[in-house]
Amino acid sequence: MIERQKTEVFFLKSLGPGSVKYYFYQEKKLLLIVTLSGILYNAGMTAGPWFDGQLAQYFYDLLGGSRTAADMYALCLTYALVILGVQSARYVKRLYVRKFANNISLAMKAVLYRHLVQTPTAAMEEADTGALMTKVISDIDTCVEGMRKFTTEIFDTGVVMIAYMVMLFWYDWRLTLCVLLFPPMAYFLADRLRRFVALTAARSKESSGALSGMTLDRIGNAVTYRVYGEEKVQDEYYENYLQDYEKKMILANLWENTLQPIYKVIAMIGTILVVLWGGRNVLGTGWQVWDIAAFSTYLACFVKLATKSSHAAKLFNAVQKAQVSWQRIQPHLQAAAPLAEVKEAAPADVLTVRELSFTYPGSTQPVFAHLSFTARPGEIIGITGPVACGKTTLGQTFLCEHPHGGHIFFGSRELGTSQVPPQGIVGYCGHDAELFAATLNENVRFGRSGDIRRVLETVCMDKDCASFPRGIETPIGEGGQRLSGGQQARIALARTLFHHCSLLILDDPFAAVDMATEKQIYTNLRRDYKNSIILLISHRLALFPHLDQVIWLNGDGSAMVSTHDKLYHEQPEYRRLYDLQHAKGGGRHA
Repeated sequence: MIERQKTEVFFLKSLGPGSVKYYFYQEKKLLLIVTLSGILYNAGMTAGPWFDGQLAQYFYDLLGGSRTAADMYALCLTYALVILGVQSARYVKRLYVRKFANNISLAMKAVLYRHLVQTPTAAMEEADTGALMTKVISDIDTCVEGMRKFTTEIFDTGVVMIAYMVMLFWYDWRLTLCVLLFPPMAYFLADRLRRFVALTAARSKESSGALSGMTLDRIGNAVTYRVYGEEKVQDEYYENYLQDYEKKMILANLWENTLQPIYKVIAMIGTILVVLWGGRNVLGTGWQVWDIAAFSTYLACFVKLATKSSHAAKLFNAVQKAQVSWQRIQPHLQAAAPLAEVKEAAPADVLTVRELSFTYPGSTQPVFAHLSFTARPGEIIGITGPVACGKTTLGQTFLCEHPHGGHIFFGSRELGTSQVPPQGIVGYCGHDAELFAATLNENVRFGRSGDIRRVLETVCMDKDCASFPRGIETPIGEGGQRLSGGQQARIALARTLFHHCSLLILDDPFAAVDMATEKQIYTNLRRDYKNSIILLISHRLALFPHLDQVIWLNGDGSAMVSTHDKLYHEQPEYRRLYDLQHAKGGGRHA
C-alpha cells in the first residue's frame, strides 16, 4: 500500500500541475465511477430506439387484432423500468462528473494562487491585474468546462455512437455505409473552423482582461474621479472597453454556438436515404426485409446518431476554446512550486551587510551601492535621506524580493538563498497598511495563535481597542476603512511585532501618529524587542539622535553609515533636514 502511494506521488510529480494528465490522474477514482456509470447509461440508451420500434409494431398489431392491450401495457411497463435504470445510471454519471469538474477547478485555482503568492514583487508590479483576474476566474472555468465536456462526451457521444452504429449495421449494413457518409462532414467543417474559434476566443479573453483592469481602476479611484469631475470622461473610456468586450464575446459565441444547427443539418441529410431505402425494405424491394418495428428502430437510431454527431462537432469547438485558455494559464501552473512551510522565528544573531547594491532593471544608475554595515540584536538603525532616494527599496531588499548585488548575512548564513529564506527571520511593516476585511484580532494574529494584548500595548493601541464596541473582535472593514490612518498604521505595526522576527523592517511606521505616541512606541520597542534588530525607515528625524546607527542615502547611489552626531556635523543635507524638522518642533540640536 505504501509503495503504491509512493508510486502515485512520484507519477504526479513527474507530470506536474502544468499537464492536463496531472488533473485527470488526481481524480482517477471519480473517473472510474464516471466510466462505469457512463457505459451503463449510454449502452442503455440503445434500448430507446428498440422500444420505440416495438411500440410502433405493437400498436400496429393491436389495430390488426394480433395483440391485446395487456401486451401493450407489459411492454410499456418494461420500457418504464428500463428508463428508470438508465436514468439512475445517468444521475450517478452526472453527479460524479460535476464532482470531478469542481475538484479540478479547486486544484487549478489552488496551484495558480500558489504561483501568484510565490511570484516576486517585481514581476507582480509589471503584471496586468485585469489579465490575472481573467486567468484566475474565467480561463480556469473555461478549461474545466472543456475537460468536463470532454469527459462527458466520451460516453455520451463516443460509447453511444458506437452502440448505435452496431445496431445500424445489424439491421442493414449497406444502407448504413451510405448514410454514415454525412456525419463525418460535420466534423470536417468543425475542423476547418477551429482556427476562427481559437482566434475569436483568444481575442475575447484579452478584451475580458482589459475590461477587468478598467473595472478595478474605476472602483479604486472612484472618489478621485468624482472630486476632479472626471467621471464623464472615465465613463466614456469604460464604455469603449465594454463595447469592445461585447463585440468580441458575440463573435466568439457566434463561432462556438451558432454553428451547431449547421452541423446538425449536415448530419441529418442521411435521414432522406433512410426514408427512401428503408421504405423499400419495408415493402420488400430493398436490401433487407423489414417490418414497421425494424424501420422505426433504424430511423430512431440514425436520428439520435446524427444528433450526437452534431454535439460532438460542437464539443470539438469547445475544446479549441478550452485550449486557448489552457495556453494562457499553463505557464503559471507549470511554474508553481509547493508552498514553503511556515518557519519558527530564528534565534537572534548578528546582521552583516557587505557591498549591498541595487539597480532597477533597464537603469544604469544604482539606487544605492557599496553599502556595508553590521548590526547586533537590540540595536535600532535609522534609514533616511531625501525624497525618492530609495529608502523603501533598501528596506525591501532584505525581503529578497528583488535581485541585488552584494551579500546579506544573518549570523554565518547568507540571507535569500534556498537554504536561508527570509521567512521566519525578517519581519516587514510597509508604509501602506495592508489590512483585511476581518476583525482587529484576526488582522493582528494573521493565522498565528496567541494573545495580542501585549503588542497592542507596545503600539499604544490598547486604549483605542477598549473604546471599540466589540474590543479586539471589532470588524475593521475592507482595508481598515473603519479605522483612522494612525490606527491603521499601528495595527499593521502590531501584526509585524506579533510575528516576532529577529530582523524587523519598519517603513515609516510613525508617519500617521503624533510625536508623543511616536516616542512612546519607540520606548516600548527598546524595552520589548531587545533580541531583535530594527531597521527604522523614516523621513521624521526626531528619534534619530537616540538610534544606534543612521544610514543616510544621498539619492545619487552613494550612502553613509554613521551615528546621528557624526552625520549632523559631516553631512550638510542631513543637518539641514534635521534642523528644519527640529525647528518646527521648537527645539535645538544638542
